[in-house]
Amino acid sequence: MSGRKSTAAMPLRCRMAQNYLVIWVDGNNDENNDDCRNTLAKLRTVVSDVNVCTTPEGCIEFLNEIVDGKAFIISSGALGQTLVNDIHSMPKVDAIYIFCGNKARHKSWSQNWPKIRGVFTSIKPICESLKKVARECDHDSIPMSFVPKRCTLDAASNEQNLNQLPPTYMYSVIFKDIVLEINDDDAKSIKALEIYCKKKEIPEAEINDLKRRYHQKSPVWWYTCEIFLYGMLNCGLRSLDMEAMSKLGFFIRSLHLQLKQLHQEQLANFRKPFTVYRGQGMTKEDFQNLLDSKGGLLSFNNFLSTSKKSFINHATFLTAY
Repeated sequence: MSGRKSTAAMPLRCRMAQNYLVIWVDGNNDENNDDCRNTLAKLRTVVSDVNVCTTPEGCIEFLNEIVDGKAFIISSGALGQTLVNDIHSMPKVDAIYIFCGNKARHKSWSQNWPKIRGVFTSIKPICESLKKVARECDHDSIPMSFVPKRCTLDAASNEQNLNQLPPTYMYSVIFKDIVLEINDDDAKSIKALEIYCKKKEIPEAEINDLKRRYHQKSPVWWYTCEIFLYGMLNCGLRSLDMEAMSKLGFFIRSLHLQLKQLHQEQLANFRKPFTVYRGQGMTKEDFQNLLDSKGGLLSFNNFLSTSKKSFINHATFLTAY
């Protein structure tokens, strides 16, 4: 997303290409300045959606425009104390970074706010931290549907009761059935995805890398690679964004087929059931829905990363779509 200079509210995209965006707040921000442009370029290698504003009010108006997803805030030291006091309680604010020239001046007050990840005098460690929190955000934003046991029993006993199933669950099942039947040419599909990505202002280097090396690597490799594919796929499935899902249909199908093939090849080595683990962040609403659906169906509208070790945070296995 191109940076924007603002002292007031400015319209955000209706849909983000990922599950998160960055808002950089500094009274001295000026995109005609080389230092500002260089900082933005480094941030966009990590998060494509970067918004620039010059006042706390502008940042708050940005936040109020976000319908879904998380925001990572980078604030100057001069504006930080006032801004953090106003935004810290907002659920959509996931992480806050204080970016200043004097770390000692802001270290004391910043320790009182749990969402502040630290005070930094360089953009490099902020970018390194953003990579981690962005991945965590994608991980915890996996779309889920909760189907109570009563609904599944009713649907099984009477086709007329299918309308009691959650619409999001039904849409995801229908989409999966359709996308796995389509067999478009990869070159044509990648070109369509390229056009879509440019519209969403995905970094050109990532788009070119995908075009150049797509057939050199496996779909699983691309899924776990730190480029836009993972976040865009998760965001599209979570919000049931048909345009995003259709543009990624060829990749979804390829990933599904590779996992199916790996399952067939490895089946002989796993005759006995085994347990895998996944740490999953949930909203209070989703957790309550999970409790209410005990004995029913929990549907994930995505590929799931899991591990055979219960204490591992980062996934090492993929569960088929």
